[in-house]
Amino acid sequence: MVKKKKKLTLIYILGGGILKEDFIVKHTKMIVFIVILMFVFISNRYTCIQQLKDIDRLQQQLKDVRLEALSVSSELTGSSRRSQIESLVEEQGIELEAAKTPPYELYK
Repeated sequence: MVKKKKKLTLIYILGGGILKEDFIVKHTKMIVFIVILMFVFISNRYTCIQQLKDIDRLQQQLKDVRLEALSVSSELTGSSRRSQIESLVEEQGIELEAAKTPPYELYK
């Protein structure tokens, strides 16, 4: 039996003639499996890229929050100094004076 050699033309491929070839028919399960694996790998890569973008965004937010916390902390430290408190008391017109004697320590 002599096999006819068919030309692989665009019309032959698009027309579906290639799906009748012996190689394609014998390995249909493997081809379907490979196509499914390709879809899984593509979706996995897309998910990884999205997660990397989220990680970068969250790291930037973390840096911003840390800097804001540092500035608030330094501002609080500056405003809680004794000289700063005394000047605020004078500005508000509150009649308070600083203690002239140190506090006593009571022991048990």
